[in-house]
Amino acid sequence: MEKRRQLEKYREIARQARIKVLDLIYKAQTSHIGSNFSCIDLLTVIFDKIDLDKDKIILSKGWAAASLYYFLWRKGRITEEELNSYCQPGSKFIGLAEPIIPEIPAAGGSMGFGLPFGVGFALAKKMKKEDGKIFVLMSDGEMDCGTTWESALIAAHHALDNLIVFVDCNGLQAMGKVKEILNVEPLKEKWGAFGWKVQEIDGHNFEEIENVFSLLSALKKQPLVVIARTIKGKGVSFMENDNIYHYKAPSDDEYQKAMQELNNG
Repeated sequence: MEKRRQLEKYREIARQARIKVLDLIYKAQTSHIGSNFSCIDLLTVIFDKIDLDKDKIILSKGWAAASLYYFLWRKGRITEEELNSYCQPGSKFIGLAEPIIPEIPAAGGSMGFGLPFGVGFALAKKMKKEDGKIFVLMSDGEMDCGTTWESALIAAHHALDNLIVFVDCNGLQAMGKVKEILNVEPLKEKWGAFGWKVQEIDGHNFEEIENVFSLLSALKKQPLVVIARTIKGKGVSFMENDNIYHYKAPSDDEYQKAMQELNNG
């Protein structure tokens, strides 16, 4: 019963997150609504589990900044006024993650940068014998980048068992389908060959996401990568798996239809 209540809590938090993120992006007339929606379920659980006083989270797919700001607001790390300033004139809360507050430790948005940052932070924690873990949320498009695999080797070489990477695998990147631009599959076997512990999950199944955190205490001398299979635009039927919403700001009509779906969800 308690487990069921927790999963229902996650579903409602994620629904409210999508409503707010849609509102922020619509009012600012910015882009990346599909990319935000694919990772909101992951962020719902990650932010429920982490301790921001000890842990760090790096949004390598920094174009999902609206979602990051929402969950930082839920954690009391930014004000509602700051959240609502998203991409408004004069705001420092822009459409890409920037290290403007301590809880955003590194910039995100240039593909392939987040994991190198994460490796550096995790190695520093190891050397200083500090508590806490480093979480990195990447896109599957970033699996194209040489910096990703160089960093993966370094993390395994240094046995960074305080480093956890979630790969948001929605199958789409800026210019089209990931498999048609540069086929990175099979990801599970590739990450394993680089010396990582690998877990593959449904990135919209809250129980599977939560179960990842039960693995962390058992990690020994090995970083963990979670390959999360997701749907771009998840939560709004006409946005799902449509890459136009990587770029397109919602129109008035699309905003109303999306809000109706989410409010009835």
